[in-house]
Amino acid sequence: MVDTVNEAERPRLERSCGPCAHDWIKVAPSRPGLERIEARFEGHAFDPHRHDTYAIGITMSGVQTFDYRGQVRNSLPGEVMILHPDEVHNGRAGADGGFRYRMLYVEPHLIRAALGPRQSALPFARDPVTGDEHLVSAVRSGLTDLERPCEDLERDQIVTELADALCSADTSAAMVSGLRVDMPAVERAREFLDASLESGASSEELEEASSLDRYALARQFRFCYGTSPYRYLVMRRLDRARARIRAGASLCDAATDSGFADQSHMTRHFKKAYGLPPGRWAAMCGRPAS
Repeated sequence: MVDTVNEAERPRLERSCGPCAHDWIKVAPSRPGLERIEARFEGHAFDPHRHDTYAIGITMSGVQTFDYRGQVRNSLPGEVMILHPDEVHNGRAGADGGFRYRMLYVEPHLIRAALGPRQSALPFARDPVTGDEHLVSAVRSGLTDLERPCEDLERDQIVTELADALCSADTSAAMVSGLRVDMPAVERAREFLDASLESGASSEELEEASSLDRYALARQFRFCYGTSPYRYLVMRRLDRARARIRAGASLCDAATDSGFADQSHMTRHFKKAYGLPPGRWAAMCGRPAS
């Protein structure tokens, strides 16, 4: 469950001006090395401060203005902000009506691990505000469904996509080209995922099954099957859920029998995969489900 903090009731240490009664922060369930938030501010947001993480987010509405590396920056809806570790910045509304944003805080060691031997240094995107399609896609993927904690494989997917997008945005990055694929290892991982729909698969279990580290596996798996291990697992869960619904199961039972946390969890993924909610899909198939 998302934890909501009303700034009027409990101002954060990063703020020194009086908070607005309409300011709020929602903190999603975190995972080691990865935090996700959504926040809204009407005026002054944060005093100058710095993180020891990457802070990568997207402006949802309004104009988000901040001072960063000696310049005033403005982020508009749909644009991505990239704040690098240990870089001082602040935050405020750049227009009437305030601004709302979502942010990922990623510990650098995860980005470093995801890059593996492909690059010797952490990537540095020189433009802190961008509409780069790779970064926008990676950030949006990591900031959907803030109501529940990420699964292990989901976190790996988020970090891998962010690391790759950051490298593509760093024109000075020296990447080692070429991808060697261990097909038997990737196939072992796929078979393990097929057998893990209900229980789920941890990153450690998948590493043991494949004998590859999680980030190497993520890239090789996508090369072989066109998707990430987590996305593959979700789609196999949806296959089972659809079969259960066609057999007359309720949406709730179909969700839990297929490894989803609950019906709403299944519904979000179902709509993303098929473009319509499972109840409507069931009715169209002649199998109304409760």
